[in-house]
Amino acid sequence: MHAWEAIEQSLAFIEENLTEEISTEELANTAGLSPFYFQRLFKRLVNKPVQEYVKLRRLAKAVESLSNTERRILDVALDYGFSSHANFTRVFKETYGITPEEYRKDLPMLNTFDRPEVSMNYVLVDEGIPLVVGNIVLEIQRKILKKPEIYLGLETQVCISRQIPVGESTSVDVPGQLWKRYHMEKVLVADNLSTGVEIGMSYMEDTMRDFFLYFAGGLAPNLPRSLPEDFVKKELSIGEYIVCRIEAEDFEYLVTTALNQASKYLFSIWLPHHSLTTEAFSVEKYYYDSEDMACMEIWVKPIPMKNRD
Repeated sequence: MHAWEAIEQSLAFIEENLTEEISTEELANTAGLSPFYFQRLFKRLVNKPVQEYVKLRRLAKAVESLSNTERRILDVALDYGFSSHANFTRVFKETYGITPEEYRKDLPMLNTFDRPEVSMNYVLVDEGIPLVVGNIVLEIQRKILKKPEIYLGLETQVCISRQIPVGESTSVDVPGQLWKRYHMEKVLVADNLSTGVEIGMSYMEDTMRDFFLYFAGGLAPNLPRSLPEDFVKKELSIGEYIVCRIEAEDFEYLVTTALNQASKYLFSIWLPHHSLTTEAFSVEKYYYDSEDMACMEIWVKPIPMKNRD
């Protein structure tokens, strides 16, 4: 068994026992490793200490349970190993910046910590070769966009350090909140939009070191004479792109766990291995006309590493 396979085995054990007490020693035994070596290997491959990871996965499951307003917050807390309502509230607010009561009131989208697919760090596929891992399918290829695409939507600033996967930090999901707002307000430009394609565009400005701008919008075959307040126009310009196609069984899993895992694989594994970096922007392109499977693509403009300066 490879070392990463031992960690994958312990991750599966954690998922199956999140409502039970989980000790580091027990996890080390399931992986067949000493507690000392297990903890070092786990932190290296998962980027979190063992018990910190267990806490974050319990909180992620608690967030799902809190959406059921018929359940008491105390019951949710006790289900996932928190000793009291007060202890759960403290940890929840430290992690997400809001209390469980505040979350239940507005149900904002949150950055929760997903179970990682450690095996993705050890698999490299060629262009045009699908990679099946966990519950997702990835395929990376080059595309040439010969005609610019125009999108209408909304944009906001996002703190880099407070977003998963780029900052590896849990908090309110600012891009997710922007999508909620866009889907409520897009009726203002509905006559100009295609119903089949939407994008989320992340890009940097020279004056913004700790933030990036995020745009959420729909493909606009026809432009209005004027835009409603707060709406902006963005262009996906012509040129060469690296495109990572992602498929999953349902849309919610696609735009959360699958997107995070695919982003990590593309930017941390695939591009560096091919001696590529990218321009300071990326696009998530969502397709709504696929009947068989939820699918989307990540578009980036490649730059050879030797030319990145």
